Amino acid sequence: MPRKRRSRSERFVLVIFWLCVLTMGALLAWGISEREPVVVVIAGVGIAVVILAGAQGAPDSLRSQATERTLRTASSTLDYLRHGLEPEGCRAVCQLLLPETNAMSIAITDHEKVIAYVGEYAEEFPAGMPVRTQATKEVLESGRMQTFSLMDPVDADAMGAMGPADRLRMMGFMPAGIVVPLIVKEETIGTLKFYYHNFREADRTQTALARGFGELLSTQLSLYELEHQAQLTAQAEVKALQAQINPHFLFNTLNTIAALIRTDPMRARTLLREFATFYRQTLENSSESLIPLEREMEQTRRYLTFEYARFGEDRIAEQERVEEGCEDVLVPAFLIQPIVENAVRHAMREEGVLHIDIHVTREGDDILIAVADDGVGMTPEEVERLTSKASGVSHEEKGTGVALRNVAQRLERQFAPGSGLEVMSREGEGTVITLHLNGATKGLVDEGL
Repeated sequence: MPRKRRSRSERFVLVIFWLCVLTMGALLAWGISEREPVVVVIAGVGIAVVILAGAQGAPDSLRSQATERTLRTASSTLDYLRHGLEPEGCRAVCQLLLPETNAMSIAITDHEKVIAYVGEYAEEFPAGMPVRTQATKEVLESGRMQTFSLMDPVDADAMGAMGPADRLRMMGFMPAGIVVPLIVKEETIGTLKFYYHNFREADRTQTALARGFGELLSTQLSLYELEHQAQLTAQAEVKALQAQINPHFLFNTLNTIAALIRTDPMRARTLLREFATFYRQTLENSSESLIPLEREMEQTRRYLTFEYARFGEDRIAEQERVEEGCEDVLVPAFLIQPIVENAVRHAMREEGVLHIDIHVTREGDDILIAVADDGVGMTPEEVERLTSKASGVSHEEKGTGVALRNVAQRLERQFAPGSGLEVMSREGEGTVITLHLNGATKGLVDEGL
């Protein structure tokens, strides 16, 4: 039997369809390689919606409309779910999605309650209402989208146990709805619900839109979960860094203070107060992902106060040069202090002064932090070994490289691609460690910088 020849319009639509898929695929690949989450979200959702509409055999106009609407809304909703299913963000998302559909109202739920409800009769369904609609419970359990149409009369005595759809029915409406699962890591964490005045309004276009928006929000919630896990990992790395550095520092500082109690009790008292402040800041910094650069510099100066007391004022000379405006740049805690501490512990000669120069400059949107010393330096083989540890190639769990690896990993995670550290050293001359914070100033307001 001869194959039916496609019309020119059908061939044109098919070409456009595959061009959309290929374009979105290219964007997705680029977004992943360049670590651009907005591009990844838009491209991923675009592919899902286009293929889904095509697989369901939706008319060309419906397919185009669903794709266009979803992609237009994708970038707008990204910021609202950066903190997960929180009431304020969920309400903003519902308000944003409602004009894009024919729904009379939209709601978002978790497993137990309605987080946000926007649209007609919103005052009847405040946030915090328990999830009671049977269709919602089934979607939460199965992880599959469902539609519902409630045509049967409602018993007024059962009003208190009703879900939003039942209560609308009690007020004289015969609502229909679409319930879409919100899925993160193959687990349904909530639902996105669309309510319509009647089942005719919940047509194929609305079903395609609902599915596309559900995929969009699920992708963005997954992105939030990844960022949250990365933040937890970074905090764990900070605590690991503290565990490595603090025992040495604690032992040496307490010994110094104990020795000063007899010879210089006033200085011992001052150091003890500074020590308390130092550790309070250490604990506070460990619970925060980012702090102003000036705060990290203050903590580094405070650390050097104890080393001056231990080695003598004439053994260490520290100098700072911070370009104006860079003090407010947000950086991970324990960024500069570990590098300065490594210089004190490993670069000091038996005699003479160790000069440490901290230089912070801005190049466009990037920040460069260089910590230089004129200590004993390293051989090329030692630099290579240290760099291997810092880059994670070597898996040794002790030594200077572990602290540098911790710093490098947090820079790579927090800032734009290309961020990290660079080690340069010459034996007998000293060492320079440069930190690259790419894109670090994008959050600052440029006022004369």
